[in-house]
Amino acid sequence: MVSNIQQRLLNLATDIATSPADDLIFIHTIMAQCALPAAKPPKDVMVWERRQGRATLLVEAGRVINPKSGHFEQLGLPYGPKARLLLMHLNSEAVRRQSPIIPVEDTMTAFFRRLMGRSQDGRELRRLKAQLSALAAAQFRLGITGGEGTVQVNTQIVGAFNLWLEKDESLRVMWPSCLKLSLDYYYSLLKHAVPLDERAIAALAHSAVALDIYCWLAQRLHRVLPGKPQLVTWVNLQEQFGQGFTRIRKFREFFHGLLPQVQAAYPEARFETDGHGMTLLQSPPPVRKRLVAVSHVLSGAGS
Repeated sequence: MVSNIQQRLLNLATDIATSPADDLIFIHTIMAQCALPAAKPPKDVMVWERRQGRATLLVEAGRVINPKSGHFEQLGLPYGPKARLLLMHLNSEAVRRQSPIIPVEDTMTAFFRRLMGRSQDGRELRRLKAQLSALAAAQFRLGITGGEGTVQVNTQIVGAFNLWLEKDESLRVMWPSCLKLSLDYYYSLLKHAVPLDERAIAALAHSAVALDIYCWLAQRLHRVLPGKPQLVTWVNLQEQFGQGFTRIRKFREFFHGLLPQVQAAYPEARFETDGHGMTLLQSPPPVRKRLVAVSHVLSGAGS
């Protein structure tokens, strides 16, 4: 007998496999390989670094000025599924609008209603605001190493933002109401944007690591050469996705538990797992039917 969860995954896989994506979401290729913290880091951890393949990501927690006190206040690192969804939203709005200026309040509510199927309650909204503030204040260093050396972008993803404080001090959250992406990040995004299926993101929105695995496979599998599968060892997978896991056996169980959800969100993804790790096989990208149109938009924006 098929469980409710299994039926939901089956319906998702069927929908994605049989109809093209109507709505696309974008992620920077480096963020698809080197993700933000999946869980809240300890309070004293203000720097996050990840490497995967040719990509490197370094994030430093930032400070924002409190308009009431006039003093800068330290924020933590952005983390979890909400930070990922917020960043995807900013990326996608920038690509759609062909502009680095994002009217957050006019677009974010609709975005999260589509993904979550409901409006956010007060507690969730405050968490979203806190993550958006942390994301806006953080310093990012993104690097790609190639045959001709390393290209590095030192930037804040958000170059300018307005802060608004709630009237109730007990619920005070610094809230960027209008954002302008830094031009360094904006033009790098247009050059290195990875298109994703919004239906897949909505299905995985509850789990930071499931989102990370999907994004990683979306930018990686179509680059695997036919007939030349690539093995990623469990040690490497734990370094990339296993924040908080000290025992590889526990991580492997956790990782295996997420794969059915990721496979349903990306039905054409081809991979195998065994005692050595995860073998990646050449697969079509998740939104290949729209790649020509997307590539045209991106190339036009960069010209």
